[in-house]
Formats: sequence, structure tokens, C-alpha cells
Amino acid sequence: MLPELENNKNVVMRLAPFPSGPLHIGNARPYIINDEYVKRYKGKLFLVMDDTIGSKEKPVVKEAYGLIEEGLKWLNIKYDKVFYKSDRLNIYYKYAEEIIKKGYAYVCFCSTDVLRKNREEGVSCGCRMKSVEENLREWKNMFNYKEGKAALRIKTDMKHPNPAFRDRVIFRISDREHPRVKKKYRVWPLLDFSWAIDDHLLCITHVIRGKELMMESDMENYIWNIFGWKKAIILHTGLLQLEGVKISKSKSREEVESGKYKGWDDPRTWSLQSLKRRGFNPDAIREFIVEFGINENEVSVPVDVLYSKDKKYAEKGKRFFFVDNPKKLIVKNAPNLNVELDMHPNFKIGKRKIKTGREFYIQDELIKGQVYRLMHLLNFKDKKFISKDYDKGLNAKPIHWVNAKDCVKVEVLMDDGSIKKGVAEKTIKVLKKNEICQFERNYFVKKEGEGKFIYLHK
Repeated sequence: MLPELENNKNVVMRLAPFPSGPLHIGNARPYIINDEYVKRYKGKLFLVMDDTIGSKEKPVVKEAYGLIEEGLKWLNIKYDKVFYKSDRLNIYYKYAEEIIKKGYAYVCFCSTDVLRKNREEGVSCGCRMKSVEENLREWKNMFNYKEGKAALRIKTDMKHPNPAFRDRVIFRISDREHPRVKKKYRVWPLLDFSWAIDDHLLCITHVIRGKELMMESDMENYIWNIFGWKKAIILHTGLLQLEGVKISKSKSREEVESGKYKGWDDPRTWSLQSLKRRGFNPDAIREFIVEFGINENEVSVPVDVLYSKDKKYAEKGKRFFFVDNPKKLIVKNAPNLNVELDMHPNFKIGKRKIKTGREFYIQDELIKGQVYRLMHLLNFKDKKFISKDYDKGLNAKPIHWVNAKDCVKVEVLMDDGSIKKGVAEKTIKVLKKNEICQFERNYFVKKEGEGKFIYLHK
């Protein structure tokens, strides 16, 4: 599924998550691909936390560090070393000074409106014309300026086809507190500058990132050219979307912080924590990702494709009857029966013994004149017993059931955050915590506690 890498000797790759929240199914794609390649070529993989100061809208979140590492561990992604951008500010300052000395960067005092106008018109501002000595002096002064007064910009072609590439900011001032280094630093690099420096210093050979970061890749190449450094090979992947699933880390963070979502493992976040909680097999996630390969095409697939990958793992679990929104059914003249049912139709993993009488719980709406079969038990019509044995000639519609006098109450947390309440056969008590099972004719679930389950998938 994954093509061979160019120059695949001594491969060194990196994962670069921004810790604003845990990883979700979408941004796991490049991380799994990185891991696959490193394992293939017996290379090295670094985890580089992209924890520059971020923005007010997208800040660094303290708990995200642990959540990211927890998610990677669950995916069986193993890295050789962890680096934090917030520990490397003095390194970035050194190279900022060097790029100023080379005449490729300047301290700019222009307002956002002036800059936008200059970019659109392709003209330089007066700040750009200052000497190297003036810019070095102003660079040192930046550490004492008020937030928003100045920024360090890199000189690019002001006639570049993409206005956003023209004289981009590479350092800015921020007084916001950082969760790791507090207020130790006020001048912070933008990610594309820090990437260019770190990818060189860490000897990264191949970079895999989302297609939405192509301009940042161009900026990395531009900075490598300035310093005359050997370039890493950069590959881009298109966005992976699950149809019918809305995935937004920033939106999920708002809902978690407000209390609408019950933590990052709430199934509505689609974070790796939520998928783990639901009972997904991490190998299924990996198979799902790798199948789409590495290319710049945006991929939009039904969520059922992901479910089908996991189903081959989930369907090995035990089977039980569960009735949602139960309705009482009394079958007239039904005999008392003792039935022994297989825990699984294909694997010998045990039996479940059930005693029944005339009273049952069902969730199906019954139609007058229709013959029904309580699965593995008996046939009835218009609530009257007909026979025990399966008879093809009856054309009976199968429905699942629970003995009304020997059942347990069950709650299922669904993927939309709702809770389904019902009853299950008493034998379900044999399940261990976190064990996957199937509610026959319904869906797969994972046991979270006594009478508490969470939806996995159909």
C-alpha cells in the first residue's frame, strides 16, 4: 500500500503534533505512515512536540502532552526520543540572528492592515530597507517591546504568486503564559521556522505532513536554501474525512472545557482516547490508514469502512441478547424451557444457559397475523405459542428477546453521546470489564462496568 521512499538509507523521521488536545482519527494518518516507514527501513523516529506559544484561538493545553503520548502508545507507535520546542528557544534565537546577519530577515513595526495592503500590492515597507546592523539592534530590543509592537519577518519575493508567502512572520511577541515554561520567553518562533531549524539539526531525512501545510513546506525549503543545508524529502498527504463524522480538535476542546463532553474520551470527540474507550482495535486503525496509501488526494469514506476493518476483531467476542426500549410480551401457552445457546456461532468459547416461561421483553413492533420466532427458542403468532422447533415452512420472522423474569438492566453510551436503556439476558454477567461483545441483531459494545456498556459499532 505504501510506496518505497526515495533515499531510504538511514531514514530519520519525526512526528510533530501541536499539543492543543489529543490526537484524533484524522491527524493520526501521517503518524501511522511515519511509523510504518521507520519500521520498514529500520530507521529512527522522533516525537517533536510543536509547543510554540500557539494563538489565543488555539493555545497549547497542558494535558495534551500526556494525551498525545498516550494515543501514540495505544497505536503502537514507538519513537526513539522526545523533543519539546519550548525547550529549544535559545537555539531558534541563534539561527534568527544568523538569518538577520545574512540579510534575509528584518524587524517590522507595520500594522496588520499595512502589511496586508503591501502584500496585495507586492510592495516593500520601509522596515525592510533597514541595514543588518539596525535589524540586529531591533531584534535585541524585541525582547523588551510590548506584545504586538514588532515582529521578525523573513525576506521573500514580494512578487511571489502567493501573497501569503511574501515576507512571512517568523518570530512574534506574546505575553501569554506557556504551560511548560510559563513566562520564561516572550519572543516565539512560528512553526515553519522552527521546523526548518529542527529538521536540519535532528538530521530528518523525510517529512510527511498534511497537504494543507504545503506553503509551510515551501518556507522550510526557502530557509534551507538560505543556510545552504541539505534538504529533507517532503511528502504530503491529503485530508482524510469520515463521511457523517465531524472532527474538530478546537471544537472538541470547547465542549470538553464547557462540560458538554464528559472528558476527552467522550465518543463525540473522535479522539484516539475515545476510540480506545469504545473498544477499537489499534491494528484496525492502522490497516484503515495504510490502505489509502500516501498521496495528496483528499479521501472521504463512509465511517462504515472503518467499522468493517475493526469488525473482524470485534466479531470474535461473545453474543448476548439485549432489548432496547423493552416491551413486555406474554406468549400464551408457552412451555417452560431450558435452552443452551452458544456464546459464538463459529468459535467454541462457551455456552449460555437460559430458563424461560411465558413472559419476555422484545423491542420489535408485532404485526397481527405475522408468525414470529423468538430466536433459538419458539414460534408464535398473535401472542400465542405455535411450536418450539425451527420450521422453514412457517416463514417466521426472527426477533431477539430477553426472559422478563431473569434479566439485568443495561445502559449503552452511544457514539452521539446519548444513552440507550434496556435489558439484557442475565448471562451477560460473565463478561469482564473492557471485554467486547455483540448484542445480537444490534451492535458491538464494550463493557465498562456492571450494567454499563459503550457502543463500538455495528
